[in-house]
Amino acid sequence: MIEGVNRILADSGQPGLSELRGVLEELLGGRESSGRLLEQQTLQPREMRVFRLRFDIGGQERSLIIKRLRPEIARRNQLVAQRWLPAIRLYNAGPPLLGSVAASSGDCVWHVYDDLGNWELDPRDPDRESVRTATELIARMHTRFAGHALLGEIRLYGGDLGIHFYEANVRDAISALEALVPPKSRRPLCESLLNRLHRLRDELPQRAQAIAEWGGPETLLHGDLWAINIFVIPTGRGRRARLIDWDHAAVGPPSYDLSTFLLRFPAEHRLWVLELYRQAVAEADWHFPDERELNYVFETHEYARFANRIIWPAIGLVQDHAEWGYEALAEIEEWFEQFRPVLPVAVEVAA
Repeated sequence: MIEGVNRILADSGQPGLSELRGVLEELLGGRESSGRLLEQQTLQPREMRVFRLRFDIGGQERSLIIKRLRPEIARRNQLVAQRWLPAIRLYNAGPPLLGSVAASSGDCVWHVYDDLGNWELDPRDPDRESVRTATELIARMHTRFAGHALLGEIRLYGGDLGIHFYEANVRDAISALEALVPPKSRRPLCESLLNRLHRLRDELPQRAQAIAEWGGPETLLHGDLWAINIFVIPTGRGRRARLIDWDHAAVGPPSYDLSTFLLRFPAEHRLWVLELYRQAVAEADWHFPDERELNYVFETHEYARFANRIIWPAIGLVQDHAEWGYEALAEIEEWFEQFRPVLPVAVEVAA
């Protein structure tokens, strides 16, 4: 029996705790196993959905990560770990999923993962060999899944982060903002955002052509390649990378993942990181355009994400009169103002 299992997330109000505790006990050896809960730690205090649990099992410490997910997101993460990545022989490249269990209410699914430790990639002070290991894994995933038979399944259970993501978000953001009747003090903000969105809508043909020509072939995307989702772990055989948190996995051009990844690094590091990716995908005979063309494609992906973020506060204002919505819209306006090209480009001097 494992002492303390019934105290896990006690008084937290979380759904599905009895089911979660049952699967944890099973994963730790069942009722015949001897051990105790040592510590539980909240890893996302604001959202209260990711936790670290430390156990003493038979005198050995065992650390697990538990994560509460919406059922459709849980299904997506499970497919990544057990079907999609294994289909391209990347068996140990994804989330280290040990088990899952649904709450009897149907509200959520709990996933249980091995704890990978504190080996997240640090983009602020990047170690080149760790970045190389991570970049080569991302490149292998992109090149191996290009044109794969499972792309339709990924699009069904994940989504599409290509030009359709741009178009749909721009149009939906326009619809939500145009339905809003802001007070006089907020009209300049809403008009500025609408003007930006109208320009992005008008630029759809050019941006669609740029992604088609320069973004790379459709493939499996992680969809949220922040450094905190990339682990580079030292082993007896060298460094090994793993990608976690596949909540946004989808189909789309590799440039979508690449732009997110590069933006996590300070500007002075992005060119050499890009070069690592170029070298890795060259083995599959992939060739990306120069920095100017890539900047236009990266900008398109980033503006699609901005447009997506406009939709929800605008809907909140229209439907629920949620005053926080204006602060959120003002923040997005700042994102537009502050956005700069992802890659530095040399200035050409006229002769």
